Amino acid sequence: MPCRFIYLHGFASSPESFKAQYFAKKFEHLGYPLSIPDLNQDDFFNLTLTRQIHQVTALLNPESVPTILIGSSFGGLTAAWLAEQCVGIERLVLLAPAFDFTTHWLPKLGEPALRQWKKTGEMDVYHYGYQRSARLSYAFIQDIQQYDEATISRSLPTLILHGIHDEVIPIEASRHYRQSRPWVSLQELDSDHGLADVTEAMWRSLIEFCNRPPELGVPKVL
Repeated sequence: MPCRFIYLHGFASSPESFKAQYFAKKFEHLGYPLSIPDLNQDDFFNLTLTRQIHQVTALLNPESVPTILIGSSFGGLTAAWLAEQCVGIERLVLLAPAFDFTTHWLPKLGEPALRQWKKTGEMDVYHYGYQRSARLSYAFIQDIQQYDEATISRSLPTLILHGIHDEVIPIEASRHYRQSRPWVSLQELDSDHGLADVTEAMWRSLIEFCNRPPELGVPKVL
């Protein structure tokens, strides 16, 4: 049975990000297409975790096709929730996943900015995909606060690749996530949140992870 690979880019990023395109070229070389949906949907203002989950769920039909999700940062958080709900997802590769996103991201904005965001209902954030500031609705925060990561409990092979110098989502977030989930493997890398300087190491880890064990029905990609 063919296997589908989907890459979910991070918050305020795009399918043209460095890591997304790096993996796309690697998979193309092996003859495997890598689907990279644009999670901005030309409407960054109304972005929410729920919207991303619904968008990717629509791509997963029919669920009979085995799927491996590769998620970066906020895309990694999205992938974890998708795997909880969609049985067609057989493996996860999470790159610096944004677990406890609001706990780690909101304090960096500062209390005055947070109060203003809540009051006005919108805020400017820098969008790396657009290379400019873009407006984001406060509904983004209200939506994500509905999700409790402690309830994620589906047992499926999961590989987390996280930099020990991550300045956005500290590696402790992935360590904590893994602690109560024995099916999760965590590789700590000498890098930051972007992981741009360890792409070759991540690719080797991804290939090794996807090639074992064969009894799970995931085809070899080498």
